[in-house]
Amino acid sequence: MKSKVLELLKNCTSFISKEEISEKLNLSRQIVSKYVDQLKEIGYDIQVIPHLGYKLISCPDRLLPFEIQDKLNTKIIGKKIHHYDLVESTMDVAMKLALEGACEGTVICAEGQTKGKGRLGREWISPKYKGVYFSLILKPEISLNQAPIITLLTAVGICRAVNRMALVSASIKWPNDILVNNKKIGGILTELNAEQDRINFIIVGIGINVNTSKSLLPPNAGSLKSETKEDFSRIELVKEILRDIEHFYLLFKKKGTQPIIEKWREFSFLTGERVEVVCQKRKLTGVVLDVDSDGSLLIREDSGFIKRLTAGDVIRVR
Repeated sequence: MKSKVLELLKNCTSFISKEEISEKLNLSRQIVSKYVDQLKEIGYDIQVIPHLGYKLISCPDRLLPFEIQDKLNTKIIGKKIHHYDLVESTMDVAMKLALEGACEGTVICAEGQTKGKGRLGREWISPKYKGVYFSLILKPEISLNQAPIITLLTAVGICRAVNRMALVSASIKWPNDILVNNKKIGGILTELNAEQDRINFIIVGIGINVNTSKSLLPPNAGSLKSETKEDFSRIELVKEILRDIEHFYLLFKKKGTQPIIEKWREFSFLTGERVEVVCQKRKLTGVVLDVDSDGSLLIREDSGFIKRLTAGDVIRVR
């Protein structure tokens, strides 16, 4: 009901009285005052003038469920959102909720993480109120060998959303890095729960450096702010990403992998580039040819053989 009070405040261009809110929402005036106080506590700037009522001046850039869900208009993703001010990792929270039966499309977001997860056990630096950190629970009816396509479609969704909102040219560095101006501004981590050849659920973790200053970032990393010199609404970025991920997720369920692969090629950072890959303690060099229908990377080694990689650290070499 607090979100309903907020909605009335947002839709009113002038002051709205406590009595009017009370009548419209069938709430006591004491409860209205309580909800307004709670909104002010979490960062909403609400002007209060006796005999006039309340006026919303500004909203905080906090990843609150009712802010993300406002005009989100998705079918599956984001119908249920869990919000935390600070967690060790949204991946851990998502895994717990998924094991407890959380529905598909559930989103777990946090303002900051103390132990944010990256690939291969690395840490994702997650300063509070600067970036976008969330995990998403999906339950696709696919085989285990199709699981990598979820990472690819997520990357495509992120790139399209980032490009549209920030007017940049984001690209994908296989398998899970999002780059702007050759600097890593985002990453994707997927974990799954499966039995034999059946996937119970997939957790997709997403981290994007949005308004993070370079002083808080690791070497060779960037943020949307560092690359554009502008600040961005984290709320609007999350909404755009959720919409685009759902678009490609539903497209995949309807038409299979091919449309995803075709779109992924448009954003590929490595196609045609000479790379060095470390995979299972083995190092190889070659030229990236393409991505396979299951998301594997195809590389022509210096020896002439074509290698199909399902995992590995890829570095572009000159």
